[in-house]
Amino acid sequence: MLMYQLTRSNDYKDAVIRFLDSWMPGRITYTPKGLAWRDTWGPLRYSANTAFIAALACHYNINSESCSFVEQQIHYMLGSSGRSFVVGFGNNPPQRPHHRSSSCPDQPKSCSWNEYNSGSANPQTLEGALVGGPDQYDNYTDERSDYISNEVACDYNAGFQSAVAGLKQLNM
Repeated sequence: MLMYQLTRSNDYKDAVIRFLDSWMPGRITYTPKGLAWRDTWGPLRYSANTAFIAALACHYNINSESCSFVEQQIHYMLGSSGRSFVVGFGNNPPQRPHHRSSSCPDQPKSCSWNEYNSGSANPQTLEGALVGGPDQYDNYTDERSDYISNEVACDYNAGFQSAVAGLKQLNM
């Protein structure tokens, strides 16, 4: 996208179109509730980062399908699927992200494996963190020990927050 923005070259535009086309229905697995699902480990990160690229493509009128893609994917993450995948936000958000600091009690209490292995909600709410996400059938279990579905990471939130900003900018 950046190279297209700088040069307006059709070569770069075509590369963006090809990439986004690879994320359309029939080209990639979609869950029954509409998540473009690329891989088992942290599937929301892939669709969030692609949604960010789609938001840019929508802004630059590169691909007409990209506007609905970014909206559908981000709305899925925020709760249109029946639950939010963003800690501290929306309907039934994750309460047990795989994140050491948020699973520790307030100081001066110590943090040990007992807290990590507890089934209770994390004592510290990691507001705005996007968890890894569901399996290809939309199944999700909010368990701290399930790092594949409940990991939080910078690369998960980078595309997500950028795509949310894109939706705002596009008035969607």
